[in-house]
Amino acid sequence: MIRIITSLVAVLTITSVHAQTTVRETPKLVIGITIDQLRGDYLELFQNTFTEKGFKRLLNEGLVYQNIRFDIPNLDDASAIATIYTGTTPFYHGIVGNKKYLAFKQQEISTFSDPSYLGNYTQDNVSPLALKASTITDELKDASRGASDVYSFAPQISQALITAGQKGNTAYWIDDYTGKWASTTYYKNFYWTVDQDNRSGADFSVKAWGMQWTPLLSVKDYKAFPYMQNMTSFMHNMGTDKATYIKAKQTPAVNENVRNTAVKVLTKADLGKRTSPDFLSLTFYAGNFSSISDYSFEIQDTYARLDREIGILLDEIDKTVGLKNTLIFVTSTGYYNSNESAFKGEQNVPDNKFYVNRCEALLNMYLMAIYGKDNKWVDKFYNGQIYLNKELIKQKEISLQEIQDKAAEFVSEFTGVQEVYTSYQIQHGQWNPVMEYYRNGYTKETCGDLFVELQPGYKIVNEQDPNFKEKQVRNNAVVCPVIFFGNGIKPEKIKRTIKATEIAPTVSYIMRIRSPNAAREQALSELL
Repeated sequence: MIRIITSLVAVLTITSVHAQTTVRETPKLVIGITIDQLRGDYLELFQNTFTEKGFKRLLNEGLVYQNIRFDIPNLDDASAIATIYTGTTPFYHGIVGNKKYLAFKQQEISTFSDPSYLGNYTQDNVSPLALKASTITDELKDASRGASDVYSFAPQISQALITAGQKGNTAYWIDDYTGKWASTTYYKNFYWTVDQDNRSGADFSVKAWGMQWTPLLSVKDYKAFPYMQNMTSFMHNMGTDKATYIKAKQTPAVNENVRNTAVKVLTKADLGKRTSPDFLSLTFYAGNFSSISDYSFEIQDTYARLDREIGILLDEIDKTVGLKNTLIFVTSTGYYNSNESAFKGEQNVPDNKFYVNRCEALLNMYLMAIYGKDNKWVDKFYNGQIYLNKELIKQKEISLQEIQDKAAEFVSEFTGVQEVYTSYQIQHGQWNPVMEYYRNGYTKETCGDLFVELQPGYKIVNEQDPNFKEKQVRNNAVVCPVIFFGNGIKPEKIKRTIKATEIAPTVSYIMRIRSPNAAREQALSELL
């Protein structure tokens, strides 16, 4: 009897160990879905407008992490997506935003501007070479010796270039002025179905021209916000001018275009039918439209329509490759551009404003009084950073650390300034969580000399620049879930916040390839 029991225990133990060490099959297709400005609270609030095939299916059948954390100042879609796909911060991958300021040229340019390459269906000259670290897609191309196909589709240039990486087949974005799918001659292949869409009369450029956006559902179903007094419905005309496509890219129509074109390539290019995994990167938009209030029917309609696009996409994947053969990961860009202006109330509360141009001028006068009146010591106040005239500082043989410290001390006295950090402090100062936060978002090639942190509630304005976009300072956290779906992944809800830098190592682990070359995190333990 004892022998029988012992034998049964041994068999059960071996079976248990075998079950625990079963290796998940390598996916035949990986689909990275990034939803710009996706909010987790909206996924909860708008559930009554969703079908069972879109967001609900992802949330109910996927492995869902409650939130993602980026730990980067001045987060936007470019810096967020680069962090997700490289598994590291701008300090290593080099992308601090969609645009950058070149101090030596005194010029703001696109981060990915590259005159060495021409545009396909666009006047933009760009390439992905601004990325200083490899991406998931680059590593996949290396591992498969180029056999894996990698395509990306996105509304904006940076979104497409980052997710395709430097070794992808092609990155596609929607051109601001033609509405057509655009790319760069950096990539050698322009897939024929995309070219066919551009030449047809049924593409986005034709549909968006003069398009009207009206609600998908009855506005009675859009009942998440009780703050929309006297609003009955909405209708937005995209017009027929040079701003048409820029506006249309802020509507649900752009998500339909991304999904529709991606599905065509998915089927025509036989993605997911090879020995090595293929990779399809899609970026959708879930932000506000134009200057519409945060509390609107429009944002609810955007989510309702995006829910349907995701449902169609999942069905098409299941038909062509099979969801069990496909790894899908869904992430947000971790920020939200608010259009809400402050209500003054009966007390007529005054606006708190921080004037960029005044700060720049007064700091220059202060430094002139110390170091010489005939010179311009301040080059530019740009994107929360102050650029000093390094060429002049070097010429006058002034200590850069010294002048940065004096400038920081002066600017910190301005009304509305919470703190000022110098680039020397960020690079060489004593470690603390605040310094690490700013160091994560620092690159010596394009960042300024001073990082200026403003108090929440202040409005950033520039009286001398008519093109300057005023911005209200808010420090609210945006809760954004991360979802892993398909490929045999079991449904589970994990109530913890993960780092954005953990996603690339996790996807790499599942694909059985190396992590991107600057990624230091391990794969998420629930997916090991």
